[in-house]
Amino acid sequence: MASAAISPLSIDRWRSTGFGRSVPARRVRAARPRSPPRPPALKLPASPAIFPWLAPTLAPGEATVWMGDRSTVESLLELLYAGAASAGSRISLVEGANRFQPYRIGEVGRALGADPGELLERIRLARAFTAYQMVAMVDGWSAEIRTHRPSLLVAHEIPELFHDAEELPIEERRPLLAHIAHRLGTLAHRSGLPLLVVLSEGLGRFPGLTESGPRLYDLVRARSQGEGALLEAFRDGRRLATVRRPPGQLGLESFGGANEREVIAWDGPSRPTGRRSRSG
Repeated sequence: MASAAISPLSIDRWRSTGFGRSVPARRVRAARPRSPPRPPALKLPASPAIFPWLAPTLAPGEATVWMGDRSTVESLLELLYAGAASAGSRISLVEGANRFQPYRIGEVGRALGADPGELLERIRLARAFTAYQMVAMVDGWSAEIRTHRPSLLVAHEIPELFHDAEELPIEERRPLLAHIAHRLGTLAHRSGLPLLVVLSEGLGRFPGLTESGPRLYDLVRARSQGEGALLEAFRDGRRLATVRRPPGQLGLESFGGANEREVIAWDGPSRPTGRRSRSG
């Protein structure tokens, strides 16, 4: 059988399809890894003067410890909550002592010109009732941060549950607190957020914090002095004296009124209770 002849036109069409010729390999450009979004910067009001004084004591990715007279520390903390939230910052708080008082914080915010309801919405609180719950909350804190992107992390009196709990064997106290300290260090470093660790009774209550915890940036000691308070930042030796003032003026005054509500978890609703929070 005679073979069919292939015309030059057929060969040209075959070549035009790309078959029958080598095709250079396509260069595939490697995708650049996406850098994580930068955490929102912490904002504080320009006045009163206590806020510009506090701002340099808080550093992204590192921890600052507050210690000293408990009532003074708590009043200072309420002022920080109100000031940061009124400036638009968001706070993520793990509470270990049941001393978060939303009504007082709302009143401080009102004195700063903020709406108390909107202000409190910018503070997300997780409250543990046992030492083991506290460990679980700190372990899960990173997921909370990724979802709600706060500007400031606050670990408030975390060791209290470990020292006061009767159900916790004493031999478990140190290892569990050391575990939490390590987790806080990882949390601050990876999130790039300032971490405030409140320890009214000092660093001795939190074994492992200075050994395996977050990098410590500053330590602020607060103590009562006459009709006001004296604050000292150990990093640079700065001091600030405050004066108690009548209600309606800005200062470290106590606004009165007892809190009868507890917030249990970040997404848990507030629930009325018959017991009053300890006010320090």
